[in-house]
Order: sequence, then structure tokens, then C-alpha cells
Amino acid sequence: LAIWHFGFCSLLWHAVFLFQFAFQANGWGSEISHKLARKCDVVNRGLSGYNTRWAKIVLPRIVPISDAPIAAVTVFFGANDCAVEDKNPAQHVPLQEFTDNLKDIVKYLLSIGVSNDKIIFITPPPLQEAAWEKECLLKGSALNRLNSVSGQYAQACVQAAGQSGVDVLDLWTLMQKDGFSPQDFSVYLSDGLHLSDKGNQFVAEHLWTLLERRVTDLPFILPYWGDVDPKCPESSLLCD
Repeated sequence: LAIWHFGFCSLLWHAVFLFQFAFQANGWGSEISHKLARKCDVVNRGLSGYNTRWAKIVLPRIVPISDAPIAAVTVFFGANDCAVEDKNPAQHVPLQEFTDNLKDIVKYLLSIGVSNDKIIFITPPPLQEAAWEKECLLKGSALNRLNSVSGQYAQACVQAAGQSGVDVLDLWTLMQKDGFSPQDFSVYLSDGLHLSDKGNQFVAEHLWTLLERRVTDLPFILPYWGDVDPKCPESSLLCD
């Protein structure tokens, strides 16, 4: 099985992730992969800087039709789509198109045999504007994202998930719950936009609550080493 992040032989499940930095050092994808060792291949198909418009075009190429069973697919978009149009027109995607693109991604996944109950949307996290503005200025540009706009795209993601019958992890809300100030939730962000180590841990913990019930009953691939017959390992390793 696989878990694909955007998520193969008969013995293997897949999980697919669509978020390029998920497998960086201390990344949330690495943590999920560790939890699923010998149960599931975790495949990262994220593309840094991409929006849903571009992702929809390349999706058949990066998540092709396969006979391999898929345990889950996570779809993590919005942080680029929500870029302010007049400051960052290259990445900006209008809100309605963003919503439609998410629904189209679900339709494609359904068309290749991934059922609704295996799909999880992840909203963009909140934006710490002061920190991100510093990053923008270093690159010679003005602040090109706003937390209020990120919230609009997060809400659209939640609504699209409900309309498509899929689960959703609402990072924008969770990271700001209980009246957190910008200074409080900034610990989850390395530069105001991208996840810090603590942010990756936050995502891994909350995502696992959604993934666990989907993978808890998966068998381990091959026996524990102590259960292998040393005199005739074939009898242990080549059985179904």
C-alpha cells in the first residue's frame, strides 16, 4: 500500500503526499513514514512553489493509474494560490478557481480508484506577516501574502472537502486556536510561511489522528527478524 502526499506490489500499501518539504530533516512526512515502517510506502509528490492550477495539469503524471493499493492521499495546497494577485501574479489563483481545482483533484483521484475516504485535504497554515515581509524584502519584493487571505483559502479548502466528501486538516484554524497571537503561532513557522521543526511536528501529530484509523489494521511486511527460521529462512520469508 502507499500513502501518497500531493499522497506497489501486492504486499505494499502506498501513502502519497503532495508537499515537497515534507521529507526534509524533521519533516512531517518523515515522521509519518517512520510510523508506517514495514506497513506502507510513503511517497512524496509535492512540488515547491506550485499552485492548484499547475498541480491539476501534472497530477496524472505524478500520481498515475496503478494496480497498487493506496491507503491514503493527502492534498496540501493554498499557501501559493493565496498570494496577493498584484504582488505575486505568477502563483496567485482566484479563490473560486482554487476551490474548483481541489474538487477536480478529487475527481481525478476517484477516477483512478482512490475512494473519498482515503483522501485528506490540508489547509494552508496561518501566515506570520511580519516575518514573511522580511523574507520578501530580502528578495527585493513587497509583502505578497496576508494572513486574512490565507484564512479565506483555508475556509474554501474546508468547504471543498465537505462538498467532496473527504477529510480535512484545518491547520489555519488549529494553529491559531485559543486566541493565539501572531507571536504564539509563529513558532510553527520558520520564516512566517514555511513550517518550522515545531510546525512539522504539529502537522505530523494532527495528521496521524486522521491517518491512524486508515492504516492501523495493515499487516507488517515480512516477519520480525526473531521469527525467521534461521535453519530454513525461506519457509519464513517466502510464505504469503
